Amino acid sequence: MLAAPFVYAQEPLTQFHLGTIIIDNDTLPHKDLPQVDIYARGKVKQSHEDQQYWRLVWKVKKVFPYAKEAARLYQKYQLEVPETASRRDRKVYIRKAEDELMKIYGPQIKNMTISEGRILIKLIDRETHATSYDLIDQVKGSVPAFFWQGVARIFGNNLKSQYDPNGEDRQIEQIIHYIEAGLI
Repeated sequence: MLAAPFVYAQEPLTQFHLGTIIIDNDTLPHKDLPQVDIYARGKVKQSHEDQQYWRLVWKVKKVFPYAKEAARLYQKYQLEVPETASRRDRKVYIRKAEDELMKIYGPQIKNMTISEGRILIKLIDRETHATSYDLIDQVKGSVPAFFWQGVARIFGNNLKSQYDPNGEDRQIEQIIHYIEAGLI
């Protein structure tokens, strides 16, 4: 006796209910399908380019959670500290938040490389839609923003750099889409 050429499902098949649409007095079956993202395979010409790409993937995966947390905390700050709050109240809140952040993330951020810091600055801009310089200026004032911009410039970074997902930062944007899709 020959084996059955088809496999039986463990669960009975459910009926699919299709909607209908009418086009020119003609009723047609219709079903909305979920969106499917298609990603092109990157063409790597040489192995060192492949290594550079995977290093960038590793760095983005490392700093992306910090950028997400920075955006979340910035939104929390904007909700908890009203524009009409006194300067003293703002300073107290900021000091408390800084101490909390340094306790949790201080060692990891201090051990970042310069290139990881550069990526973090870009991703903070991506998540908050404001440059790091603008965020520091808004939260702490223009003098600390100027000071930290000077420190960043010494190490080859720029707090005023903006995230450009269609230009300079296209590869980082692609990596983030892969991370969010669960591909890497």
